[in-house]
Amino acid sequence: MTVSVLLSVLLLLLTFSLSRVRRWWSLGNRLPIAKPQQKRSQEIAADLGDRKSRYFEYPEIKAIGGFNLESQLPIPYRPFKWGPNYHITMGLRQADWNEWIELDNKFADYHALKAVRIQKRGDRCVQTLPARDGVPGGHDPAKEVAFELAEYLCRRYPDVYQVQRRTPAPGDYGWYGDGEIQTISINHLNVSYDLQEEDPMKVAGLLVQDDLAIMVEGSDGLYYLQAGSICLAGSWRLEDKIGLPLRDIHIRGNVPQYKEKLETSMDRYFAKLKTDRLVLRNNYFFQVVRRVSSPNWNPAKDYDPNELSWSYCNMGDEDAYAHGIHGKAKDLPPPDPSEIYFRTERQSLRRLPRTGAILFTIRTYLTPVTEMASEPGVPGRMASAVRSWPEDVALYKGQKIYKDSLLDYLDEQHEKQVASGVDWQTHKYPY
Repeated sequence: MTVSVLLSVLLLLLTFSLSRVRRWWSLGNRLPIAKPQQKRSQEIAADLGDRKSRYFEYPEIKAIGGFNLESQLPIPYRPFKWGPNYHITMGLRQADWNEWIELDNKFADYHALKAVRIQKRGDRCVQTLPARDGVPGGHDPAKEVAFELAEYLCRRYPDVYQVQRRTPAPGDYGWYGDGEIQTISINHLNVSYDLQEEDPMKVAGLLVQDDLAIMVEGSDGLYYLQAGSICLAGSWRLEDKIGLPLRDIHIRGNVPQYKEKLETSMDRYFAKLKTDRLVLRNNYFFQVVRRVSSPNWNPAKDYDPNELSWSYCNMGDEDAYAHGIHGKAKDLPPPDPSEIYFRTERQSLRRLPRTGAILFTIRTYLTPVTEMASEPGVPGRMASAVRSWPEDVALYKGQKIYKDSLLDYLDEQHEKQVASGVDWQTHKYPY
């Protein structure tokens, strides 16, 4: 055999081998599983450029031993600041992986409410879009989210969640070389879900107290809402936003100063977000929960009397809601302070290691303002924050519905704290 023929044969074999490697890579297979004791799974992340980690090292999740779900109180997030200045920013902060999902003694109530909402509203609460021109579908990211949550939850809260696993196999969704989860059970609720058979977006939403939104990158570089479990949003509906890019979600929702203050920084952050980063942010609103006798005021009063899922008193009827219009409730007398609730969201943001999609988790807390008024410094700081809102922010937050009643009450409570010698200036809350 001549040298030239030999070189031709070798070149042909090399070309064939490279094509097989490229095919293997494109299928998203992973490198051989590292030893379980190393607590490492070298997943090959989606090939989306240098801005994202190609290898994702799953975090070491610390189990909370003896976690008592019934006695765990909600964390008192109070993310409002003293005026007179009000700054519109993304407000992100770095978080430890052990902080990703929080549980508390409201879990059973949230789970029951979500189940009712899904039963009554179907794909208006839970939906996954197929692929379309230039935009990947949401099914693969939704499946990844279901397995990521199941893996995290059973390790962080072993007294709450139990799992049954399959035999480990190359390319499966198990962490640390463990086999892929088949079923996950929530002990306190006596329910189980089959991750191999059931709708992954529905299951993912029922595993936690948070709402979930999955953003998928299109060929145009924009991120589109391609899947979600949005049951407890209060003032916006999945049906209005599903399929939209990030900027249209905010612009059509009339988010104050989005184009001027947020669009560029959010687009840049989404483009550069790596798989090894977990960030948190909080926001807040107020909503009115009327204790009126009208039987039609809150059609969901039998299963959601405090309007966690939809704020009828602030937004009007859910099915008649006009997207982007805030504070369109019926004209009624000013609410009593006992009818005003503080609504805050704890949001997490991370990139998924397999699909490269970005997952939002949105945990909502709803607390009567009258319960918060005894907390040192809160009435004065809250009143100052409300007074600092620019006109567009006040409109967005529906301030006209509750402003006078809220501020009069907070000023009165602040004066009482000052008179009684409460240290109202230096007390801090987590947020």
